[in-house]
Amino acid sequence: MATDIKETTHAVEAGSVMRLLSARPRLLALGEPTHGEDTLLDLRNELFRQLVEQEGYRTIAIESDCMRGLVVDDYVTSGTGTLDEVMEHGFSHGWGTSAANHELVRWMRAYNDGRPAPERLRFAGFDGPLEITGAASPRQALTALHGYLSARVDADLFPCTAETLDRLLGADDRWTNTAAMMDPTRSVGKSAEANELRLLADDLVSLLDEQTPHLITETSREDWDRARLYGRTATGLLRYHSWMADTAPSRMTRLVGLRDQMMADNLLAIAERGPALVHAHNGHLQREKSTMRMGGRPLEWWSAGALVSAHLGEEYAFLATALGTIRHQGVDTPAPDSVEGLLYALPEDRYVVDAARLATALGDTRPAPRVSPWFGYAPLDPAHLAGFDGLVFVKDVPQS
Repeated sequence: MATDIKETTHAVEAGSVMRLLSARPRLLALGEPTHGEDTLLDLRNELFRQLVEQEGYRTIAIESDCMRGLVVDDYVTSGTGTLDEVMEHGFSHGWGTSAANHELVRWMRAYNDGRPAPERLRFAGFDGPLEITGAASPRQALTALHGYLSARVDADLFPCTAETLDRLLGADDRWTNTAAMMDPTRSVGKSAEANELRLLADDLVSLLDEQTPHLITETSREDWDRARLYGRTATGLLRYHSWMADTAPSRMTRLVGLRDQMMADNLLAIAERGPALVHAHNGHLQREKSTMRMGGRPLEWWSAGALVSAHLGEEYAFLATALGTIRHQGVDTPAPDSVEGLLYALPEDRYVVDAARLATALGDTRPAPRVSPWFGYAPLDPAHLAGFDGLVFVKDVPQS
């Protein structure tokens, strides 16, 4: 068995990854089973460098706020701001404090320096402006969309003025009240103002679409594409806030599903501009249905990866990552009858596995699902192997 499994492994390199695939995917997704470990982000950075240099990839997209990501993209493409400012304001979920993310942004800026625009690397956040505790106000995205259009489209075509938007939006802390996540009555998402804003946002996005030829000529495809991001974000946030205010039993299922839908919409837009490396939690990138329990209730929804795969087919590829140990979090040597345990027995520290050949090597063997003693680590589900294009294994994760 050990020899059969060993034959499925290769070094974690762009060439080894591409040999697992029938063609270069438009979106190559690299998952991680836990957040906050720079060992995994360093591996991501190295793979991205190789994909840039050997395979023509030009974009990296990570599980971070799509609006904040524009700050990072402006810096790496044109040097706007300083590196310290970008790390503070360009990331959500605390990712800006990561040394590996700092190095990624520094390297991308250095790579782009002096290069023509078509050859520059791009950065994108593809998560919505969402945190576990709640969602952002739609103000930034909605007013940015209105501002882009108002400078270029006849005022008679507009559904409202900027002043009307400002009045309906009100104070931002009405939208960001963290109590609303657990108590729908504390949300403004179904107020008369919020309902009117949803209609106005839809009209503004429609106007953006209707005026596409004019807008691309007047500005650029790049500016128009950014305006599309504003529109997706505004409508997505207003929809999310509406469900935060809902009392139906399906409320939480819709919320987690809407987040992944916003991720998927952003990834599909990123795919339009060429091949990109995508990095996020395995659970957001998998092809299988996602499941969890919240408040004693089981939730099921389709992940961003499942949605994107349904649209792109073979142009979407997914590499899951599995780990041996994270000892500083209490995750010790895996049981030998788990997939992680079988891979841990091999001598290399890290490698990429041909998931299809691994499944063949396992044959009728049914590896035991690993149980994690730490909530922050999601072990590999052996039943998901068939949905992987490859599997990255990291034997030991030291404390960052």
